[in-house]
Amino acid sequence: SASDMVLADDNFASIVAAVAEGRAIYNNTKQFIRYMISSNIGEVVCIFVAAVLGMPETLVPVQLLWVNLVTDGLPATAIGFNKQDSDVMMSKPRKVNEAVVNGWLFFRYMVIGVYVGLATVAGFVWWFVYADNGPKLPYTELVNFDTCSTRQTEYSCSIFDDRHPSTVSMTVLVVVEMFNALNNLSENQSLLVIPPWSNVWLVASIIITMILHVLILYIKPLSILFSVTPLSWSDWKVIFHLSFPVILIDEILKFFSRKPRGRMLNFRFRRLDMLPKREVRDK
Repeated sequence: SASDMVLADDNFASIVAAVAEGRAIYNNTKQFIRYMISSNIGEVVCIFVAAVLGMPETLVPVQLLWVNLVTDGLPATAIGFNKQDSDVMMSKPRKVNEAVVNGWLFFRYMVIGVYVGLATVAGFVWWFVYADNGPKLPYTELVNFDTCSTRQTEYSCSIFDDRHPSTVSMTVLVVVEMFNALNNLSENQSLLVIPPWSNVWLVASIIITMILHVLILYIKPLSILFSVTPLSWSDWKVIFHLSFPVILIDEILKFFSRKPRGRMLNFRFRRLDMLPKREVRDK
């Protein structure tokens, strides 16, 4: 019990399997952190951008609570059941003092989080400005909504109390986070290598989450509770178009993560000074 390693058998493969399992657990922990942080960055960006632009609030508190408790919780838990990467034993051992989140990984958090937030705001703006069933307001009217009651307008100020735009924003946030959950099947492996069905628990959690979200949209007592309204098919198509690019963005980031360090700039480091000089060796 005082030794660094206790061998249960004399098969070296047991050690290899234990190391692989340990690396897989560590990677899944990183993926859980990555999913939660990038999702929460998206929510912060959404609220911050809407406030800076002077638009109405895109999400009400009860909607944010729904996103955090239900749509984030189930997929995040299922990420812990990810299978090992195909190259889990090809990477070099990490240093004991190595940070869980390094600079490049934090950059990836920020890129995905910023896109999640901007996509959520874009869904809100789309309904007011471009949607066929929306008011088709000029963008300048949207960002000056707070002065609507003090000036003459061609539309009713009650349009800013409509629940439709916040419903679109909330649904974009939910769907984009479901796609982002698929990104977290692996830190660097593409979805073409590790497909979604490799983690059936994650697929099941996404399906359950979307069913729950559809229920609150189309069942009246729940829709009133969460300040949402039913969406049309054209709304769902726009939501999908705004949400799916998060997979393409992360695939590009994974591609650069898989490139060996220095290859992009053709840097080759020669470390001749690591060997002792010939005179020293002769001594």
